[in-house]
Amino acid sequence: MKNSARAFLFDLNGTMIDDMEFHVKAWYGILNDHLNANLDWEQVRHQMYGKNSELFVRVFGENRFTPEEMDHWSMEKERRYQEKFLPHLKLIHGLEPFLKTAKEKNIKLAIGSAAIPFNIDFVLDNLNIRSYFDAIVSADDVAVSKPHPETYTKAASMLQVPPENCIVFEDAPKGIEAAQNAGMKAIAITTMHNRNEFDKYDNIIAFIENYNDPFLETLFA
Repeated sequence: MKNSARAFLFDLNGTMIDDMEFHVKAWYGILNDHLNANLDWEQVRHQMYGKNSELFVRVFGENRFTPEEMDHWSMEKERRYQEKFLPHLKLIHGLEPFLKTAKEKNIKLAIGSAAIPFNIDFVLDNLNIRSYFDAIVSADDVAVSKPHPETYTKAASMLQVPPENCIVFEDAPKGIEAAQNAGMKAIAITTMHNRNEFDKYDNIIAFIENYNDPFLETLFA
């Protein structure tokens, strides 16, 4: 498996940048201060996966908000997140050298994220790293978000690489599950979740804290 990797697929938030606490804070304010969800911090954290519209349905049920209302509150949340996180925006340690090595080894790179393009562009353009990636799949590009496999199967298709030759980098259990559902191996980065939160998944080949982990060198062997 290690020697068969032809593509690396990256989640964005929590995987390439360590920003998830900023998302929790932004969501906490929107959901509780404006929409009266009455969720505690851990409940908000637990709901943060998939598309923003899916989150609204999970928390409030079907038909509570119009699509326009969900779009409004979603963009307000993202504006708050970006304003607070911008001074802290940087790649997780070791990621840029890892991306450079992958490109040198002719391994294809893609982003498969539940983020909207507004947030993906925020990261790629402020950090000037767009040129590393051969494909980008956002929330707008799939019908159903993670843990449904479409995000990663679509990225693999765009790269023209079979699922079994892809390795997914993820920080969230639902993302690991999406990779598993897509028939892909995964590496879990423990920026926001502990190892025991991934116990039910059998597609994880390594846990890392950052991209300086020596295990990653074996992917290029």
